[in-house]
Order: sequence, then C-alpha cells, then structure tokens
Amino acid sequence: MKNKLFVGSLPWATDDAALMEIFAKFGEVVSARVVTDRESGRSRGFGFVEYADDASAQAAIEGADGMMVEGRAISVSLARPKAE
Repeated sequence: MKNKLFVGSLPWATDDAALMEIFAKFGEVVSARVVTDRESGRSRGFGFVEYADDASAQAAIEGADGMMVEGRAISVSLARPKAE
C-alpha cells in the first residue's frame, strides 16, 4: 500500500485522465481515479493514484504536494487503508 496515494483539494473539473497526466511525470502510474458522487456523478474533489513502485510514489509526494492545479494547491499523501 506504500505506492497508493491520496490526492486532495482537486479542482472540480479534474477527471481520471487529467489526474493521470498530472502524476505520470513522477513514474509509472498503474491507476488514477477521481472519486465521484454516486447520485450526481460530480467529482468529490479528491482521488487516488497508484504507482508501480514505492520510489515513484515517494517522488510524487515530494513533487506534487502543494502543487497548483487550475488555481488550487493540491495535497498528496500516502493513502490509508479503508476503515472497516
């Protein structure tokens, strides 16, 4: 789980493809998903990015945390396991 990241404060217009594009420069992205509301389908303003290796994930945390995306400073951290 050390290679899965939580990305917060995303602009509402960010979709999966845009999230993938933002994080691809730090390493091989396995998946990039913006979480959406079940009923409206709109972005909830956060998502998850998973890398092929831990080094790329760490590089993304260091390089993207606080980065400006469409006028918003995004937050990037290791994803925590889902609560049961």
